[in-house]
Amino acid sequence: MYSLVSAPVLGFDLSRLQGGSAAADVLLRSLTLTQGDLPAIADARTDDDWDRADLWRDVDAAAQERRATVADAGTLTTIERAPLGTLDGLLHCLRYDVLDWTWGKRPAPSATMPTPQARTPRQRQSPVASRATGVLSDAAAAAYLRELLSDESRRRLSGPWTVAARALPEREHDLGPQADDVRALLSRVGALTPAEMQRLNKVTDSARPGLTDWAPAVHSASWAVFLSGRVRAGAAAQLLLVQALDRSGVPVADRAGGVWNLLSGAVQALMVRDLLDSATAQRLLDPYFTAMGPLAG
Repeated sequence: MYSLVSAPVLGFDLSRLQGGSAAADVLLRSLTLTQGDLPAIADARTDDDWDRADLWRDVDAAAQERRATVADAGTLTTIERAPLGTLDGLLHCLRYDVLDWTWGKRPAPSATMPTPQARTPRQRQSPVASRATGVLSDAAAAAYLRELLSDESRRRLSGPWTVAARALPEREHDLGPQADDVRALLSRVGALTPAEMQRLNKVTDSARPGLTDWAPAVHSASWAVFLSGRVRAGAAAQLLLVQALDRSGVPVADRAGGVWNLLSGAVQALMVRDLLDSATAQRLLDPYFTAMGPLAG
């Protein structure tokens, strides 16, 4: 369910979870990591494997509670916060999408390995990369399951990454050719006034009857993001949108009710505005412009 390609879905879930903004931060910082950052992250972990096993029993119990809550969702509040994905999906995205470069590559076929059926070595991380990935996974899990973990478990899970993050440089994300426009949108969303929130909700309500053409438009924009090689940039933009909504304090009910879709679609369209046909770009951007005005405004 979760992947960098489907970042709008991941962002939708994180935007509605109590620890979603913190989980987005782990992913955002991970997107900017380099090989030289891994030792500092790996060295930040002080618990031994037995201690970590105890912590992950707490994580497993919390994840099961989350699944049970989603399955039995009855109240409106529970439904609004119910994620589409799971912790396993989040960790898979972190390990194999965000940190894909930390895994060894399979050798190309050769004269001694001529067919696809021939056995090849399994992909592996170096010990340092594996340990660093563990630190990041612990922090992501602590954030994703924030309200379901004890304070002690959450502190011990997130502590090593908190220490490591302070020692790492803050790097700006590459948001593609339209980076200025994307940042302008994110800046506006991060400082919404009550009147602007009201307009967003009003436009969302009026645009809802047209959702049948909204979904294909988002699909087209996401496909353009993929084909243009802007997957990591697009994912960063969606995760930054999660944090922008938190800074503005947009109610979860509004995010679940369509505000996320409106803003996420606009962000996705801006990422590939130079590639989209005019009809698709207009469908995704017009609701934002109607509510918020020009990007430079």
